[in-house]
Amino acid sequence: MNIAQYLDSTYLKTPEQSGISHEETLQKDKELAQEAIDNGIFAVMIRPDYVADIKKYIQERNSNVVVGTVIGFHEGTYSVEEKLAEASKAIEDGADELDFVINYNAYLTGSRELVKDEFVKCTKLTLEHHKIAKWIIETAALNNEQIADLTKNISGWAEENFQENDLSKIFVKSSTGFYATADGKPNGATFEGIKIMLDNAGKLPVKAAGGVRTPEDAEKMISMGVKRIGTSSALALIEDKSSSEGY
Repeated sequence: MNIAQYLDSTYLKTPEQSGISHEETLQKDKELAQEAIDNGIFAVMIRPDYVADIKKYIQERNSNVVVGTVIGFHEGTYSVEEKLAEASKAIEDGADELDFVINYNAYLTGSRELVKDEFVKCTKLTLEHHKIAKWIIETAALNNEQIADLTKNISGWAEENFQENDLSKIFVKSSTGFYATADGKPNGATFEGIKIMLDNAGKLPVKAAGGVRTPEDAEKMISMGVKRIGTSSALALIEDKSSSEGY
C-alpha cells in the first residue's frame, strides 16, 4: 500500500509554541515541503502565515505537492466573519485545502444554527475557489454519541446545500492535535472514533488526524475507508518506523 499518497504532512506549531523565530518556523516548513516532494507525500499542512512562501517554494520545484492550512485553529471559536476572512487570505496566498475547526463549543451548547451557518458559508467560499474544505470536529472533546451526531449533521448540511459532485471535496476530520485531554485520553484519531465518523459521514470523505503512529495503524485506517491521514511524522510512517509524536 502506498501510504504516502494519503498523507497530509503537518507542522502547526506557532513560533511562540515552539520557542523559535518566524524565520526558523519558515525553514521548518520548507524542510517539510522538501520532504514531501522527495517522498511522494500528498500534502503539507501548515499555518496560514506561511502559505504564500511554501506555495512559492513548491512551485519553484515544479512539484504537485498540495498546500493545506488551518482556519479558526485550534479552538474553533472564531466568528464566522473571522473564519471567512482567514480563509479568503489563505486562498489568495495559494492554499489548495482549508481545514476549518468547527465551533464544537457552540455545538455542545446547543447553538446548531450558528454551526450550520459557518459550515455552509465557509464551505461555499472554499468550493467557489475550487479548493478542498475539511471540517475538524475535535473528537476528543466529544463523546461517541456527539461524534456520530455532529458528523451526521455535517453530512446532512453538505447534501442540503451543495451539489453531488462537490461532496467528495468536503471532508470530516477528527482532530486538531492541540486539544488538552485528561487522564491520558487520546487527543487524536482512534479506531473507535473513526469508525463512528465513517458510519455517519454519508458521502463525505473522512480524514484521521493525530494518533496514527505506525504504518500498520495507517494501513488499517485506510482499509477502514479513511481518505486522508494527518500526521507530524509522515516520513516515519512511510519508512516503516513507529512514531512517538503526538499528532
